[in-house]
Amino acid sequence: MPFTAKSGKFSANINTLTMGTGDKAIVLGGENVLPFYTFDAEIENAPKVGIEITDGGLEAEPECVKKYYEGCSTVVDMAKKAATFEGVDFLSIHLEGGDPNGENKPTDELINIVKEVADAVDLPIVVCGCKNVEKDAEIFAKASEVLNGKNAVMLAAKEENYKNVGASAGLAYKQIVGAESADDINLAKQLNVLLTQLGVDAKSIVMNVGTAAAGYGYEYVVSTMDRIKAAALQQGDATLQMPIITPVASETWGVKESVATEEDMPEWGPTEERGIDMEVETAAADLASGSNAVILKHPVSVATISKMIKALV
Repeated sequence: MPFTAKSGKFSANINTLTMGTGDKAIVLGGENVLPFYTFDAEIENAPKVGIEITDGGLEAEPECVKKYYEGCSTVVDMAKKAATFEGVDFLSIHLEGGDPNGENKPTDELINIVKEVADAVDLPIVVCGCKNVEKDAEIFAKASEVLNGKNAVMLAAKEENYKNVGASAGLAYKQIVGAESADDINLAKQLNVLLTQLGVDAKSIVMNVGTAAAGYGYEYVVSTMDRIKAAALQQGDATLQMPIITPVASETWGVKESVATEEDMPEWGPTEERGIDMEVETAAADLASGSNAVILKHPVSVATISKMIKALV
C-alpha cells in the first residue's frame, strides 16, 4: 500500500514584519509551516541573525570577542565593524549600563550612543534595555524618538511597563514593539492582547517569549515556543501570530561553561570554543523551536548559524 505523506501546511500564517528601511531592511515571519519544514511549503523569509554590542564597548566584551574588534575605540567603531561580519542581518544595542542597580548611566548618555550608532550603520536596529522596567520605559521612549523613521525594534515591553513602551514606541513613533514574557504561552498571549488593546498594531509586534542557555531549564523555552507556534498555525490564534526574536547572547555568555577559565576547568577545553558552542547550540535550538530571529555576540557564532539557516531554508 503506497504511503501518502500528509502536508503540514496550515491555512494560518505568522505575521509578516519589516525591520529597518532601504536596501538593508529585513522581513520576519510570513511562514505557514513549522520551523524549517520546507518540504511542506516554501519559507519565503528565512530566520535572521543579529549581532549584539553594548554601551560598555570593548570593556564589556569577553576576551575572546575583543580580538574581532581590534582597532575599535568607541561603541560606534564597534558597530561599524560588526556590520561587516559574515552573516549579520541586523544590529542589537544592549543598553545594560542603564541599570539603576549597576552603573546607572544617564538615559541621555545611552540615547546619544543609540543615535550615533544608527547614524553610522545602515542595518536594522534593535534596542535592548537594561531589564529595569522603569528605566527601560524611559530609555525606549527616547530611543524611539531619535530613531524616528528607522523602523527599529524596542526590546522589550513587559507587563509592568507595556503602557509606557507601547504608547511611545508603538503609537507615537511607529517603531516595532517587543513583547517580553517569561516562558509561558498564557503570559505571552496576555501581553499581546494588552498591547493591541492599547492601540499597537498587531503587525508591529515581535515576541521575546523567554530564553535560557541550553541546559539551563531550556525545556521550558522549547515547550513554550512549540505551543505558541502550534496555537498560531494549527489553531489560527491571531493573538500569537507575531514573529519571535530571541536574545541568545545575553544568556549564553554568562553561564559557567562560557566564562570559566582554562586554568580553572582544563578538562573543559578552550574557553572561546566553549562559548561559541554554547551560543550556537542555544541559537540552533531556538530556531528549530520557532524563533524567527536570534541575537548573538561572537562573530563565529553569527557566521555558523547563518550558514545553517541557508542550508535548511
